[in-house]
Amino acid sequence: MTTTDDTPRISVPMAALPIVLTFLVLGLQLFVFDTFVPHVPLILGIGITAALGRLNGCSWDAMQDGMLHVVRVGLPALGILLLVGMITGVWIAAGTVPTLIYYGLELLSPQAFLATAAILCAVVSVSLGTSWGTLGTVGLALMGIGHGFGLPAYWTAGAVVSGAFFGDKISPLSDTTNLAPAVTGVNLFTHIRNLMPTTVPSMAIALAVYTVAGFVLIGNQPVSFERITSITDGLAAHFTISAWTLLPVVLVIGLALARMPAMPTLFFGVLVGAVTALIAQGASLASIFDEAFAGYSIETGVESIDGLLNGGGIQSMTWVITLLLIALSYGGVLERTGCLRALIEALVQRVRSFGGLQTSAIGAAASTNVVAGDPYLSIALTGRMFGPAYRGQGAAMRNLSRATEEGGTLVSPLVPWNAGGAVVITALGLGIAEGQAINLLYIPLAFACWLSPLIGMAYGWLGWFSPRADATERAQWQRDGEHVLDVDGLTPASPSLAATSRR
Repeated sequence: MTTTDDTPRISVPMAALPIVLTFLVLGLQLFVFDTFVPHVPLILGIGITAALGRLNGCSWDAMQDGMLHVVRVGLPALGILLLVGMITGVWIAAGTVPTLIYYGLELLSPQAFLATAAILCAVVSVSLGTSWGTLGTVGLALMGIGHGFGLPAYWTAGAVVSGAFFGDKISPLSDTTNLAPAVTGVNLFTHIRNLMPTTVPSMAIALAVYTVAGFVLIGNQPVSFERITSITDGLAAHFTISAWTLLPVVLVIGLALARMPAMPTLFFGVLVGAVTALIAQGASLASIFDEAFAGYSIETGVESIDGLLNGGGIQSMTWVITLLLIALSYGGVLERTGCLRALIEALVQRVRSFGGLQTSAIGAAASTNVVAGDPYLSIALTGRMFGPAYRGQGAAMRNLSRATEEGGTLVSPLVPWNAGGAVVITALGLGIAEGQAINLLYIPLAFACWLSPLIGMAYGWLGWFSPRADATERAQWQRDGEHVLDVDGLTPASPSLAATSRR
């Protein structure tokens, strides 16, 4: 039996089987082989899912179409990754990143650095509309400043990730911030306003923790100025440090504030960075082409500088781009074979209270992030699958759009094999694949990312900031012929009946 969109109807145990087997292979790679390279386990997961799909009557052509469809949805993300790689290499060559590190070490307070880093990344991410672009530019510079202050890389990364994804979540320029309301039929700015009750408290708590942590980690002891001096002297010896080299940052943020789309904005940043490298640093055009592709290379004799500034370029994004393509394909085959639908529908049909529904929606989006490795699929699939249940309980759909962002956008950087987590690891140079697994501690330290979903769940159970659908919204469901789940009989019902069915 198939649904109207030709997705097979399969049992819950059969739907869970390929996911469990994939995670067993992934666990073998991570914990037995002690190698963080999830590419091959996910490819094997595609094969396992496809084999079980064939047993359930799903044709290879249909599964291939499912994979290609989800990959096409993710192509803009791939474009942003390529531009982030280019902009990182070129901005290092232009002296932009070195200048940010230099001035940061000179001007920022070590004790307040973590909180300041989170705020700065939030502002830049709201302006750019992309957390990934923020990580590869300002985030990289902040990692260098944190290293100069002697802070562990995972603490700095946690603050950077909190700020970058906080900004991405509420920016009207962000693709995920536009996707969530589009999937659930909510106005964009209504969606953004409804995000504030969870987003603001979680960021406020994160900033308080980062402030306390800064004083605890550094305390009243003087920062090692020998380390800072070696970095600033090394930067000044190899780059022209000037306010003019910050022009690419200023112009990119200016374009973002003017609501230029993310990809043209980042491309313009590459061009301005190239011109800055030519004029300010005396670079050759040939070297800029090479740095945009292969990344920047330098030997200063100062290990900390070389570790920070050797990188960038399109090639640096190969690891994450291949992982993203594989993760998107895996998510596509799970969706087309009916595995994700079966699991989510089974969950939806067992939920009666609004608190349970909100918790389930956030959890489903987060779980899809873990299983399918893609924030876009987690938002789109959760929005589609849970819509009838929210309408059946008479809940405003902006509750669902917020839930998809909580479990989708904010959880993605916390899953190392997810597209978001892979970008964090690559763009911030955490070196996980090279054995620096301790830097995965950025995950619990990215407080704003995991606090917000928890606060959203609590609101659902307490009934706070959980609006009911008004007459206008219910009438819109009626006009659009939206599917509504009868919360008593668990069958499709008319919107007019569902309006009075919530307990």
